[in-house]
Amino acid sequence: MTFNLLSKNIQKKIWDMKWDRFTPIQDSTIPVIINSSRDVIVSSGTASGKTEAAFLPILSLVEKAAVSELKVLYISPLKALINNQFERIEKLCEHTHIPIHKWHGDVSQSVKKKFLREPAGILQITPESIESLFINRTEQIKNLFKSLDFVVIDEIHSFLNNDRGVHLRSLLSRIETLAQNRPRIIGLSATIDNFEFVKTWVNYTSPEEVEIVDEKGSEKHLLYYLMHFPEKEDEEAGNKLEVSLFEDIRDLTRNQKAIIFCNDRGSVEELTVFLNRLAEREKVGETYYAHHSSIDKKEREYVEKTMMESKMPKTVVATSTLELGLDIGDVDIVIQLNSTFTVSSLKQRLGRSGRKRDAKQMLQMYTTKRDSLLQSLAVMELALDKWIEPATGYAQPYDILFHQVISICTETNGITTSQLLERIERNHIFYQFSTIDVQLLINHMLEQDILEMVKGPNELIVGLAGERILRSRDFYAVFITPEEYMVLEGVRKIGTLDKSTFLGSEGDNIILAGKLWTIKQIDMEKNKIYVSKAVNGKPPRYSSSGLKLHKKIGEKIMGILCDDHQFHYTNQEALDTLNDERKFYHDNQIHLGNRVIKEEDGSYLLESFTGTVIAQTLGWMFRAIGFAAKIEDGLNRMRIEGPLSIDVLNFIKKEDWDETRLLPHIAEPELYNSKFSPYLPDKLFWSMHAAHEMDIEGAIQYLNEFEFIFIDCKVRR
Repeated sequence: MTFNLLSKNIQKKIWDMKWDRFTPIQDSTIPVIINSSRDVIVSSGTASGKTEAAFLPILSLVEKAAVSELKVLYISPLKALINNQFERIEKLCEHTHIPIHKWHGDVSQSVKKKFLREPAGILQITPESIESLFINRTEQIKNLFKSLDFVVIDEIHSFLNNDRGVHLRSLLSRIETLAQNRPRIIGLSATIDNFEFVKTWVNYTSPEEVEIVDEKGSEKHLLYYLMHFPEKEDEEAGNKLEVSLFEDIRDLTRNQKAIIFCNDRGSVEELTVFLNRLAEREKVGETYYAHHSSIDKKEREYVEKTMMESKMPKTVVATSTLELGLDIGDVDIVIQLNSTFTVSSLKQRLGRSGRKRDAKQMLQMYTTKRDSLLQSLAVMELALDKWIEPATGYAQPYDILFHQVISICTETNGITTSQLLERIERNHIFYQFSTIDVQLLINHMLEQDILEMVKGPNELIVGLAGERILRSRDFYAVFITPEEYMVLEGVRKIGTLDKSTFLGSEGDNIILAGKLWTIKQIDMEKNKIYVSKAVNGKPPRYSSSGLKLHKKIGEKIMGILCDDHQFHYTNQEALDTLNDERKFYHDNQIHLGNRVIKEEDGSYLLESFTGTVIAQTLGWMFRAIGFAAKIEDGLNRMRIEGPLSIDVLNFIKKEDWDETRLLPHIAEPELYNSKFSPYLPDKLFWSMHAAHEMDIEGAIQYLNEFEFIFIDCKVRR
């Protein structure tokens, strides 16, 4: 019996909580952690009890020693999630006397110093704060991690495919060298696929020692609907959302607690203000709250606290900041405005509702553009098919290696080249790099004065140029942080605005944090904008990184266009718009194995309906043989200038392609870009670009897989 495996103090806590049974994921996970020495990946639906599934057995195992030694490292992608989970884990520790500590930028230095003097129990931390320990606490970390037994990675899926995950995996490898025994890794997620990759990410030397506990049956019943409200054309303001869309959302959220997800920060601001105007007409106080990364932390915390404590129906309008497991209380319904780019993201978002036991999940989707309607249907259908994007990792992470070389040289205060090469070879994320390429990077860093060789001991230390990088305020984070203006009302921080997209001037009105402001002063030297309350305003523009579409979504869209299936979960406007989009395909008898090339005046439009990387690679191939080609939209339609024909496509298929042939045809905005990629030697940079942005094999396979149909769509005058 699972209960009997736990320690007496943990059993007592379970009695106190009046649990009558474990959830399925807890019943499956607890014996695996207790009875084996394996790493464990815990995968189950949102609100299924994964945190307790991990911590109840861990606390039972470390209970005695954790009173005086640091035994558990809890790693979270968000500071807010750490704060959120602190009380939850603290309550589980109630009868064990195991201390729990937070470590991030908002924790005072005195609290941190006290912990370092007597490290014990559980430490909750982000990857960036672990990095700061290696840089700033080089003497203490040797003692800090020596007795570590467990590393719990919450929302592990959020680390698997990006630069931040490479950074975390490198840091964990470095921690392993300081621990007396290799700590077990316990990963928690509601959205993981490709478990073979995850096993290798966790433990590349012994992936067979990683246990997967996957409870697919834990997913809740989902109620869902999609409504299409086409945007109105407005010559002065461009496309504008229909007032009826806002009214429908107001009707839906009037008596329910909701999260409305938008794909950009500007939409969050606009929606929040308009919905509050509707609420005010009903003599209701502030009901809608904005939540995104450019809103000041205290403002976001106020929103989270309000949502958690309010007994009245309240709604938070958010970007992906609330996609992860941040607890804002029970939510009745999730609303998505226009499609997510990934199925994984949609699944994370819809999991925010129905958290009560036996409650249903509710999802209301709204679309305002034709392409978004097609994408929303495709993403929803794939989610219903239980498909999500498989984890593939972050390819050729030379940029993170560059960062970690600086960090290791700082931690060691000098290291020989052979010692550094050995460390990198044993690192769980950099092991695949050849010694030749690593040596190339080190030599390049020496040439650029990023590293310096100390004569005598022949040790590498951080050079003058490297010190500038190391001492920058954002060195600890490997992801790009844009330059920003701080927006203040007096001394109160409201949020930030991207410098690169801010076009306002003094006297302009803007929306920020769901409120209306007039710009009173712009202090360019101090990067501050002072504002006062206003009665109207426009949402600011924000920079955004282009998200890549998986080819499965493109293929699903093509299937929807060729089919005549009438979706039961849409309004009539959506069905009419879909049937209008389908008419061209049906009239021309296009089927799933076709791809259409529309001949228009002076150019061709390839409706590729494939993945972004494949479409992009194909575009560079066209350029390499003399055509002008460019992706036009988020669904990867491609505009091609030149005498295109089937013979041209056949020529591309038969050519012997390699990356070097495509490189001269890549426009600068199309180049791979990360925080540290500009510091790489050319060979390694182009290797990274090819790994992230090119798929020659996939492009040729795409051309071979489909029959391309040319259709004359020239405008006749």
